[in-house]
Amino acid sequence: MEESWRAIFGHDEPYPEQADGIETAIETAERDGFAVIEGACGTGKTMLALTAGIDRVRDPDSAFERVVVLTSVKQQLRQFEADVRTINDGLPEDWRPVSALTLVGKADVCPYSRERVARIDDASVYDRCEGLRERTRNLSGRDGPTTAATLTDEARGTQTGLLDTGSDASVEYLETADEPTPYPPDTAEYDGTEFCPFYARYLDDLPEDGDPVEAVPFDFVDRGLLDTEALVSLSAGHGTCPHSMLGALLPHVEVVIGNYYHAFDPRTTGSFTGALLDDSTFVVCDEAHMLEPRVRELVSDGVADATLRDAESEFTRIIQAVDLADGDRRPPNARPGSDTGDRDADLVRGELEAADVSLDELKTTRAFVRDLREELDRRVRAYLDRERPSWRTAMDDLPDDEIPLRDPETPAPDGLTEWAAGRYGDDVWVRAEAVGAVVARVLNQLQDADRERSAPTVGRVLGRWYRADHTRHFRSIDLSRTWNETEPADSWRRGYTARLSIHNCVPGDAIADRLDDFGGGVLMSATLEPLDVFRTVTGLDVLADNGRPVVERTYGLSFPETNRASFAVDAPAFTFENRGPPGAENETRRVYVDAAAEVASGHGNVLVGMPNYAEAEWMAGRLDERLDSPVLLDESSDDGTTEALKTEFFAGSGKTLVTSLRGTLTEGVDYRGDRLHAAVVCGVPLVDTTRPRTQALVTAYDRAFGTDGPGGGTGGFETALTVPAVRKARQAVGRVIRGPDERGVRVLVDARYARDRWDGVREYFPAWEREEFGAVSPDLLSLGLDRFAARDGR
Repeated sequence: MEESWRAIFGHDEPYPEQADGIETAIETAERDGFAVIEGACGTGKTMLALTAGIDRVRDPDSAFERVVVLTSVKQQLRQFEADVRTINDGLPEDWRPVSALTLVGKADVCPYSRERVARIDDASVYDRCEGLRERTRNLSGRDGPTTAATLTDEARGTQTGLLDTGSDASVEYLETADEPTPYPPDTAEYDGTEFCPFYARYLDDLPEDGDPVEAVPFDFVDRGLLDTEALVSLSAGHGTCPHSMLGALLPHVEVVIGNYYHAFDPRTTGSFTGALLDDSTFVVCDEAHMLEPRVRELVSDGVADATLRDAESEFTRIIQAVDLADGDRRPPNARPGSDTGDRDADLVRGELEAADVSLDELKTTRAFVRDLREELDRRVRAYLDRERPSWRTAMDDLPDDEIPLRDPETPAPDGLTEWAAGRYGDDVWVRAEAVGAVVARVLNQLQDADRERSAPTVGRVLGRWYRADHTRHFRSIDLSRTWNETEPADSWRRGYTARLSIHNCVPGDAIADRLDDFGGGVLMSATLEPLDVFRTVTGLDVLADNGRPVVERTYGLSFPETNRASFAVDAPAFTFENRGPPGAENETRRVYVDAAAEVASGHGNVLVGMPNYAEAEWMAGRLDERLDSPVLLDESSDDGTTEALKTEFFAGSGKTLVTSLRGTLTEGVDYRGDRLHAAVVCGVPLVDTTRPRTQALVTAYDRAFGTDGPGGGTGGFETALTVPAVRKARQAVGRVIRGPDERGVRVLVDARYARDRWDGVREYFPAWEREEFGAVSPDLLSLGLDRFAARDGR
């Protein structure tokens, strides 16, 4: 076993921890199990997981056929790509390269979207793509007027005809990924119907009963990593659809690199990645400390107020088609003397009959959706009148908000469910999904198919609302700030968008069910401890109870301990009770500013993490007053702004960057080399415990795992909130030391890190890290820093 994986490993020699982790992962996967690995930053977990997975795929006696990598961080995705290339560069000469590809969205591969032509861009690509595909299938299908080959020829013929006339200067081809395509820079038409020539070519190449991979027009087996640019260039240059190529290749490459939603989002797996979900897949869950919160988002659901409005209109359109025809009247768009209305009505009746949905059910569902929206409106107005009486005259200052539909600490049916029970029976909930689906099918035939229909979303959410229990799920109306001048001045819709939300508080069952689909694999992160808590909340304990081995490994920092200084400062707990609001002047806040300034006044770049963005803004202001070097503030912003801030921080040394520990700069960012000399964590970054959703989460964990908690000693609050907060803090200080030659300072400021106390968090650190972060009083921090600086030669 060792000899085979060493030929795959991409470097000369593994760290001892890497070698142990690789062998553990291989042995565990061969027993259909999962290796749970915590490895400090710089351990080489990416190479560890890829080596183990590829070794199993390449072993002819193993049942594994592919490795599927799931990560929530874009930079980690790039690291996996880089390590695949490294592996391929080092393989024996007589070995073929490891075939791999990265999953991306349609906007990244659609030639029209990439080049911003044919009225397709990032915002419209999904709706436009589905509409174009449906029309292309309708034109070339069994009952269509033509064939996919003819459609492709039609699109190419436009340019060929121009060439034949000798008007060379008039010919323009769409070009993308530095490759010309065979088609003009716009979609094509057949007998007045718009279609996608790239998709038509894919349909033409697709064998009638064969594997879609037979439609791939280029060799991929010996190409190694097929990145996005190469995929688009090879596909579009041939004239075929790059996104369809992505789907055709998925089951046939040895390594697939994607995001959590590629495995855990029900809609994505149902339409795109389902072929990967079987026991021939070796799964790698990277950044696995984020598995639970990310999957919680993916398996929760909801529907916006505007979507309810649009769905009601869609129901009405279908109902009118039948009612008008039955009343011997014609819809407004019918030509005089035409039979358009009769044809539309016949189409509706036929689709309803095929779906076993009655017209009465359709009308009842429409009435229910209309009444539901009116009830939502009533509840929002009542809430705002009660909680924010001046909301009509202060819409500019309204914060995001949430309206609980039950007491978050008392599981019980929610208010909307009880409201509906007195007006409608169970059938309207149960049948809503079937009704919504048939409405979408009819509308896509009666109208333009280039838009996503609202009725299926409403039907899906209503069905989910009815089926989901009231213990592990919490329902609310979520209000998000907006500005819509088309709404009346006294309407809350002018300042808010509303959403009916179903929150899955305990996603462990969903995680376990999906992991159980795979043959085995690795779940890894730099911050998984306490592992007993991780196993419980991700459902791994359930898999273990059902006979699937779960093997744990924890690897600390193996780099020289003399290269780092680690302190847990015994400062007053940075709780709201002690610190007050941002801007308050008190001893607690003074101690934290002093500690951060002490570290930041030293050598190199310093990262200061605060519990939230408001506190980050406060700390940045105080440090700017105290320090001679530049102080940068990270605020909640878009990706472009954050990237620009990182670039500024990395450009040279001697800066302090202040951010929220719940932001994007304390996890998954590579501060290699001299990019970061010290990290300071102020306080324990717990989420807002006054939010109803947070309270429901704690209650659900208490009930799911018992108030004594998993492994003994941790209850709902600790499991749901404290452990994830400690992982955030550990992620931040883990940015400092990434390699054997790096030196730096790591500081945790808060008595809860420094001492064992009733609300202390030291027990949630692994043993090796508790030993390193020795307690120090605030007035002795400077002495410890001076000693390290002297040892460091600074």
